[in-house]
Amino acid sequence: MRDLLAITKALADRNRVAILLVLEGRELCVCQIIEIIRLAPSTVSKHLSILRQSRLIEDRKDGRWMYYRLAGQDAPAAVREAIRWVLRSIADTTDAGIYKERLQKILEIAPGELCKGADQVLRLDN
Repeated sequence: MRDLLAITKALADRNRVAILLVLEGRELCVCQIIEIIRLAPSTVSKHLSILRQSRLIEDRKDGRWMYYRLAGQDAPAAVREAIRWVLRSIADTTDAGIYKERLQKILEIAPGELCKGADQVLRLDN
């Protein structure tokens, strides 16, 4: 029951669903996700935390950067089914097209350059 509640909570926000959409078939750096979703880093971090807790996404650290991907084949069946259902359900929507367009633009920028820019912004904010 706890897994079901965590999954449904994670899917109850359009930004978290958008994150699942852009992670389909790829791994993205948190800087890329921030640019695609267009929310503050702290807000994106909270969304990623909820998705991680529900086990819908996995993460890995590479040096200073965090990378995220959809849960793999070792995830519980409920998680894999939820991911498939969400991706199928939103595949042909206008919102999906918008996020995929943003994703394509972000993929044209080297992650190191994008994250370096985020570092400079963060330093200015401190």
